[in-house]
Amino acid sequence: MTASLSSDLDFFNLLADNHLRLVGTPLVEGGISGADAARWLYESAPFCVLAHNTDADPRFIYANEAAQRCFEYDWDGMTALRSRLSAEHPNRDERDRLLESVRLHGFATGYRGLRISSSGRRFWIEDVTVWNLLDSEGVYRGQAATYRNWQDA
Repeated sequence: MTASLSSDLDFFNLLADNHLRLVGTPLVEGGISGADAARWLYESAPFCVLAHNTDADPRFIYANEAAQRCFEYDWDGMTALRSRLSAEHPNRDERDRLLESVRLHGFATGYRGLRISSSGRRFWIEDVTVWNLLDSEGVYRGQAATYRNWQDA
């Protein structure tokens, strides 16, 4: 997966289809679909969406512009970041337990966790939904998360 995932329709479908199937609600509402929906999710969505890959130490492979603003990274900075580094060391065990639970059960909702931006600003992400990304053949491709609420700690 490459930096072009910001506008990649196949990746958008992976995000959206798994969200609908596992969580039971559409990731994008309002009747838009295809390339328009992918562009809206990346550029205009009023909520954050992130995804990381399946590396032993997963790296973010997607962060929409809302998430980039929240974490104070641009696309290149965000997609170079190991996802564990989005939380400070004392908060990583809780994050790891959540991600393992999602890996086993498909998704989780209602998570709240403390995160850190590139400038060192600490903030809470709230009412987070995390879900697995499985391709059309059932191969695990990573995990994604979305949240609408965040506030400085």
